[in-house]
Amino acid sequence: MSFYLDVVSIEKRIFSGEVRKLRVSGSEGELGIYPGHAQLLSIIKPGMLYIFHKDQKEECIYISGGILEVQPYTVSVLADIAIRAVDLNRTHILKAKEKAEKDMRNENVQMKKNDILLKIAKEIAKLRVLETMDKFK
Repeated sequence: MSFYLDVVSIEKRIFSGEVRKLRVSGSEGELGIYPGHAQLLSIIKPGMLYIFHKDQKEECIYISGGILEVQPYTVSVLADIAIRAVDLNRTHILKAKEKAEKDMRNENVQMKKNDILLKIAKEIAKLRVLETMDKFK
C-alpha cells in the first residue's frame, strides 16, 4: 500500500510521488503517516521529513517549518523552506550556527533573542538531517 506525497516549498516542488510512509515533526511531536491515515492538518516544526519510497529507498529532507495536510489518498507538505539532505552543506551550516550563537552573546545585535534562537534551532535541525543521512552511507 502507498499514498501520493507532494512536498512544496515557497520556491519549488521538492518531491512528488508514491511513498510507503512518512515521518515528520509536527506541532504535537513526531508523526508517522501511513496509507489510510486519518485526515489531519498540522503545523510542522523545523526538522526532518523522512520519506520511505515504494522501492525501499529512504530520503531525508530538511523542513524549516510549514503545514502538513493528510487527505485519504494524498499527503501535502507546504514548507517555508525545504532542502534535500544531499544538497545541505555541513560547513555552511556550522558557520551559520556559530554566527547565530555569537549574535546571541552580542548585546549590540539588533535581532530579537527569539529570532536568534529560532535560527540556531533551524541550523541544528539541518545538522540532524545530515547526521541521519550519514547513517545510510
